Amino acid sequence: MNRILLSPPHMGPHERRLLLDAFDSNWIAPAGPELGAFEREVAAVVDVPHAVALSSGTAALHLGLIAAGVQPGDVVITSTLTFAATANAIVYVGAEPLFVDVSPHTWTLDPDLLAEELTRQARRGRRVGAIIPVDLYGQCADYARIQAVAESHGVPVVEDAAEALGASYGGRPAGGFGTCGVFSFNGNKIITTSGGGMLVSHDRALVERARHLSTQARLPVIHYEHAEVGYNYRMSNLLAAIGRGQLAGLQAKVAARRAVNARYRAKLAGFPGLTFMPEAPYGQSNCWLTCVRIDPSALGVDREFVRSCLESCEIESRPVWKPLHLQGAFRGCAVRGGRTAVALFEEGLCLPSGSSLSESDQDRVIAAIEASCESTRVCAQRAR
Repeated sequence: MNRILLSPPHMGPHERRLLLDAFDSNWIAPAGPELGAFEREVAAVVDVPHAVALSSGTAALHLGLIAAGVQPGDVVITSTLTFAATANAIVYVGAEPLFVDVSPHTWTLDPDLLAEELTRQARRGRRVGAIIPVDLYGQCADYARIQAVAESHGVPVVEDAAEALGASYGGRPAGGFGTCGVFSFNGNKIITTSGGGMLVSHDRALVERARHLSTQARLPVIHYEHAEVGYNYRMSNLLAAIGRGQLAGLQAKVAARRAVNARYRAKLAGFPGLTFMPEAPYGQSNCWLTCVRIDPSALGVDREFVRSCLESCEIESRPVWKPLHLQGAFRGCAVRGGRTAVALFEEGLCLPSGSSLSESDQDRVIAAIEASCESTRVCAQRAR
């Protein structure tokens, strides 16, 4: 029995041809024509004029915070329900993460709690260097409300759209909100370059600042001259060639993942206590991962039981992100709220969602979930 993976790469002959063309051209070093072309093409897709391709989404977050003016000792506010990379980048710049709970209606940063925390920090005289909303599992945060709050306090917004390429908010593509936006092209993302990321912005100077820092902050002179510390964060030309091929199929990949999500919803609609991550009315998710919430009091089984049943059938699934305020690496960091994120972690499960997932494999996932729920009902009947 083949193992069904959560979100495997979905490659094709176009990516292979572009990669081999780049290889045959001998543009193996980081800079090259594929790199510039990939930056321009991503910028066009997300309707943002400037972009720089980097080695990872984390590198993009790190440079985005620096370019946005975050200083050591600043507070940076972000959602507690996200991958550790979001907070790691805050620590890299010497700032202090402050975690805010998510809305149960979107699973993204709660604008009301954000407003309360910004007011609280202002009263304490603490400088908030940036806000990092996270476009969770491919769904945009509520940018109209978040940006209004941020602007009233004069705080820049760095959009963590690592999981959200191809999603939209109010008809506008993810990544174009705030001072800058960040994408990830890790192997499990909706498009991949094996490893890589992108920083995009409407501000040309910000992107050029990040580009300069990403190449060890080398000055444009004939010898190697460095006036400040830089980073080795540039994407390679070869990986950019793969990215160009992947990007050409972005809309088809989004459509495929949304179709997977819709099919799961239709087939599992009859189970009380099994609900799906809500899709916010203000935008369209790319459905990078389809996530369900399992209420054991209503369904009769808990999240871990369902996950174990799927695993026994060679089906990969994972709990939703463990809130960062519960992670040992960020022990002692401040948090506002947190009960919603904790409940989502305890009850949330990510299902296989890849754009190459066949209907037969979807049926295997659905049947395994149905069997896990049915087993409890049968046992209860026998007990009676």
